[in-house]
Amino acid sequence: MNPSTITLYGTPASGHAHRVETLLSILGLPYAYIEAPATVRRSEAFLKLNPLGQIPVLVDGEQVICDSGAILIYLVKRYAPDSGWLPDQAAEAAEVLRWLFISAGEVRYGPAQARGIVQWNWPGDHKAAITIANTLLNFMENHLAGRDFLALHQPTLADLACYGYVAHAPEGGISLAAYPNVLGWLKKVEVLPGFIPMPDLPVPQVGM
Repeated sequence: MNPSTITLYGTPASGHAHRVETLLSILGLPYAYIEAPATVRRSEAFLKLNPLGQIPVLVDGEQVICDSGAILIYLVKRYAPDSGWLPDQAAEAAEVLRWLFISAGEVRYGPAQARGIVQWNWPGDHKAAITIANTLLNFMENHLAGRDFLALHQPTLADLACYGYVAHAPEGGISLAAYPNVLGWLKKVEVLPGFIPMPDLPVPQVGM
């Protein structure tokens, strides 16, 4: 199916926007990127797209999709339904979706929250975010033993949804040195055809 005019609203440092941009690139879908910092997200025009004032937002013709997980599912279902990024078989689909929910839970409130506190002074408890992140990383380390990817034997939306904030956890003061399986998985995601690197931010000089 030929895409309509696709526009993605995001920011380069957003892991949520990064996962969508990477999928667009992997699927070879042409798109326009509009950077949407806080000032843009508070504008009347943006709030008409997403009243919550959050990124990413994808506009595909007349269709407006908000929330990165919903956007990932939409893009695959519309443009690459047989690609394997979100399988149809019930058990396999459930395994992929499990990781999308983890990306909105433990990933968001662990490494993403810690990074936001360090980099942009987000409100929150940095130690609590580190605790959540380390619990998540230990779980992922054990889960990835003998596996290449999170959900299935091939890359899926699960890997794109979890990659950004895990890969950039050190920017929130969380070392990945103790997690070789996680580091190996990150490298496998980074060599996928069409993968787009996420910009690096300063890594704090603290022992975590």
